[in-house]
Parts: sequence; C-alpha cells; structure tokens
Amino acid sequence: MSRPGFVLEVDERTPALLMHEGEGFRLEKLPLGSRVIYPPESLPGLRDIDAQIRKALANPLGREPLHELLRPGMRLTIVFDDLSIPLPQMRTPDIRQRVIEHVLELAAAKGVDDVELIAGNALHRRMTPAELKRTVGERVYRSFFPRHLRNHDAEDKANLTVIGHTKHGEIVEINRRAAESDLIVYVNVSLTAMSGGPKSVSVGLASYRSLKHHHNVHTLRHSRSFNDPANSAMHHSYDRMAGLLGDSLKIFQIETTVNNDTFPTQLGFLNKREWEWSLKDQATYLAVKRANDLAPAKQRRQLWHKTASPYGVTSVTAGDPVQVHEVTMRHILRQQLTEVDGPSDIGIWGLPYICPYNVNSIMNPILVMSLGLGYFFNLYRNQPIVRPGGVAIYYHPVQNEFHPVHHPSYIDFFEEVLAETTDPVAIETKFEEQFATDPWYIHLYRNSYAYHGVHPLYMWYWGAHALEHLGDVIFVGGDRKTTSRMGFRSASTLNDALEMARERVGGSPTITYHHTPPLAMADVR
Repeated sequence: MSRPGFVLEVDERTPALLMHEGEGFRLEKLPLGSRVIYPPESLPGLRDIDAQIRKALANPLGREPLHELLRPGMRLTIVFDDLSIPLPQMRTPDIRQRVIEHVLELAAAKGVDDVELIAGNALHRRMTPAELKRTVGERVYRSFFPRHLRNHDAEDKANLTVIGHTKHGEIVEINRRAAESDLIVYVNVSLTAMSGGPKSVSVGLASYRSLKHHHNVHTLRHSRSFNDPANSAMHHSYDRMAGLLGDSLKIFQIETTVNNDTFPTQLGFLNKREWEWSLKDQATYLAVKRANDLAPAKQRRQLWHKTASPYGVTSVTAGDPVQVHEVTMRHILRQQLTEVDGPSDIGIWGLPYICPYNVNSIMNPILVMSLGLGYFFNLYRNQPIVRPGGVAIYYHPVQNEFHPVHHPSYIDFFEEVLAETTDPVAIETKFEEQFATDPWYIHLYRNSYAYHGVHPLYMWYWGAHALEHLGDVIFVGGDRKTTSRMGFRSASTLNDALEMARERVGGSPTITYHHTPPLAMADVR
C-alpha cells in the first residue's frame, strides 16, 4: 500500500521545501504554521500491461467485447489523445501505442481493412510527424502515415458534420470520418479528473462552433472545479453533447490512468518529500540545480522538454464511455486526492516547466496564467484552497516569450488585447470572433503547427472563476512589465510576496503551499 497524501504543518524542524519555477527550482523556508499539501505516493503500476489491455478489450463495461464489434467491410476510426497529456510526456512505448496495437491486431484478425487513426487535438496545434510517431510507435506510424494517420482539423469544413443540437441549443459538430464510421475506438490517457469520459469525442474531434458552447467565460465562471464534474458547468455541457453522440454513434472507449512517478531516477529527489532526502538526494539536488542554473536558457529548455516520465500504468478500462470513466475517476482520485481542512488566506504554487498543451514549446505568460489559475486553483469539489478575496502566489519567471510558429495569435493577444483590457468578458465580447475567424490564423492552424487563433482567449478564460474569486495574484520572479500587462503583480522574493499579500489579507494570514508535481488534488473541506 502506498502512503496517502497528507497536510504538513510547518514547524522549527521542517526543512526548506522545494518549489518549481519554470525550468528551474529552489528551496524555500515557509513561515511557521504554514500548511503544505503533499500528494499520495505512487500506486504500483500494472505488472503485465499487455495482459490487462487484452482483458479490458475482451471484458468491457456495457459493451460487447471489441472483437465482436469488428467485422469485414466496416469503417473503423481509432481516435487518440494528442500530446497535451500526459505532462511531462511518458517514456516510450506510450500506453496509447500499446492499446492501439492491440486494437489493430483484433481488427486485422477480423478482416477490417478500412481503418483511420486520428489525433483528437481539437483547437490545439497539430502534432508533428515525429510526435505522432512517438505516440503511436514506429510500426503503426510506418503502416498508416500520412494517408490514414492524421490530426483532426477543426477548420476543415468539408470534413465536419453536424450531429445535432442539445436541449440547451448547443451544436454538436465533429469530424466527418468519425461520424460516418461504424465504430469509433477512443484511446485515452487520463492524467487528471477533468480528462476522458464525455470530453473525449465531444471535444477532441469538435469544431470551433461546438467548442465555444463550453469554452466561454460564463460556463467557466460556473465551473467551480474543473476536476469535479458534478460541480462543473463545463462538464455538464460535455455530458449533454456526449449524450447526443451516444444516441447516434457507437463509441468504444479505452481509458488508462498513470501513477505519480513524474520524474526519472536521476531526478528522483523531485518525487520525494524533503525530510526523506538521503545524503545522495541532497548532493544530487545541489549538482542538478547548479548545472541547471549555469546552462544557457535554450539548452536548459531542451533538456527539460526531453525529460520523459517513468509513469506506471495503474488501470486499463474499456467499453461504454460513461461506465468506463466512473472507474477511471476512482483510480485518479485514489492516486491524487488529499483532504485539506478549510481554505487559507494565501495559497502558494510552484509552476514547473510542465505546461498544458505546450510540451515542446517555449513557456509563455498566457499558458502560465492558465496553468496557475485554471488548473491549480480550481481543484476538487466546491471549495478552493484560497478563501474569497485571498491571494495566490505563484513561482515562475514569467516573460513575454512565445514560440513564433506555435503561438502567432498568442503574440497578438498579448501585445494588442491585454494592452486594452484583461477582463475576460470584455475580451470575449470584443475580440473572440475576430481571433476565431481570422483567415491567417486559420491558415496557420491548418497548414503549420500553430494553435487555433482563438486558443489564447480560451486559455485566458480558464482563469475566469479564479480571477473573480481572488483579491490578488503575485508572481515571484516574474518580469514586472509582463505580469503588469496581465493585471498581476510581481515580487523578487517569497518574503516580498508575502508582505505584499499581507496588505490585502492582514498581518497574520493563514498560508497553504500546494506541493506539486507530482500531482496532488486538494479536497478542501
């Protein structure tokens, strides 16, 4: 049995604690009485993953065994999660490769020869050929790319089809090939509770016209926790769309979960609780930090983004999407959930190089904001770590730095939109249609490796609820001009940030540090 997550109260014996800050990390001493949320230790990975895959496909929940659903002459479409998860990327062979190979073997044995593989990237940037090969493996890539292995194109009007409208008037428009298939097999990796389930097909294969129904300020402000579907207006929209899809299409969902083995052996101290560091761990920390601090920025970035996690796969479940996702959620919560007794005046987060939707790109302020406010603030159930009007302190050297290929609309959003307003409603009202329909952004999304033009706005909306809830946001180490453009403040040190926060919450604040990664999901009671 692995140890559960727990909350530590800082006292005189508590050592300095590790905090991530972009492509670096440091040790910090927290004030006495501060709380520290630690994740549970890693659950053991499955010993025989291939056997578990075979078992899941042969004994699905709420569906016939996969081999019984396959027949000669049918159209089979295999959809898989794009490179946005897991973060960091996992060691090869990727679990998606292993699952896809088993599905293809069954399909070949049944004489199915009309097979397409599609990355469910929605409005994310297209995966490069190298990224596709890494995800599905050499054998599948060589057999199917480029004609029958591709990215979903949310702007390919000729290859989108409307399934219908939900009772709330939401249009459900998805990839035509998938919609016209006899069977969709969706292969998922659920790193967090917000992934998988009804989100998979309804989001991964959707058009902008569908996505805008749940990626909007109103919906996100009414999503008190993205990781608790019952309290997420966003997930309610996913459910309605998935219900409509389930009435029209046959979907066989295969979901997998991973443990908390985030960092490889040479960085093993990053997986441990600080007071359990051995002398070797302490020496490794000093050596790695010194080398990391001395490395040129480009080299440091390349090294971190090449780091692959030795995740253990903890479950493989297949069948009806709703029933499968219930099992997946139980595995995720068992691995990540930590109970916390009430909110604090100040919350502290270290933001690592791990960035949503941006594995192989330069860190930039909009995605940092999304990561900090959207993912780490809204946690589990209905109560955030920080009380209303409290202060969030983030460690990250936020810079005005974007990848010119991946982020053309991000550059314009930062330079033009945020110069005028940071208010999510004002941004949505005045700028969303312009960014969503701009022909140049659409061209770059479809033909280069750029995120969809509307993507930076959606990332900004992710933090809408948190921005409405918080009294202040401070970035330790953030470039002053850049953080100011986003409506935040910056501080040189943690002590300076705490002094600034006390101006808002008073002289004796309660403080909680959310120690992650590895991932911990706080259940604030």
